[in-house]
Amino acid sequence: MEVLQEDEEYNWREVRLPSMTRVEPEPELEREKGERRRGRDILIAIDHGPNSKHAFDWALIHLCRLADTIHLVHAVSSVQNTVVYETSQQLLEKLAVEALQVAMVSSVARIVEGDAGKIICKEAARLKPAAVVMGTRGRGLVQSFLQGSASEYCFHHCKVAPVIIVPGKEAGDESLI
Repeated sequence: MEVLQEDEEYNWREVRLPSMTRVEPEPELEREKGERRRGRDILIAIDHGPNSKHAFDWALIHLCRLADTIHLVHAVSSVQNTVVYETSQQLLEKLAVEALQVAMVSSVARIVEGDAGKIICKEAARLKPAAVVMGTRGRGLVQSFLQGSASEYCFHHCKVAPVIIVPGKEAGDESLI
């Protein structure tokens, strides 16, 4: 896989999510109208692992508000591979429906080709979100350094927004997934 340069374009495909309409209640107070009701953009890095799902659930419960928009970003090796794209699209559609049902937030999804850490930082620079949320496997420092870690890379290189790294669940909490 080629190294992504800062000024280099990258391949991506927008995911068409099912048309879901969100019903927003009318503000009760006059001061709640206007600019404040616009909401924030929150970027959530997604993959097929349980730690990513745990971070997504954490963001819906603890971070998202009614007017927010979550941007689901999934990094893949090739956006041209139809099997990879369709599997990723199904995952992102399922998460978008869950986000609407649980937190009543709208979702935008994008599947991007390349190295996960670099892609997440590049998407954060493009969107300028309020936060970047991602999961981690909870490996040690040496193991993360030797094998590479997207969350470690984003923590050190993403300068646009705070990076929230949600650790994976403990072995005893597996039944809550």
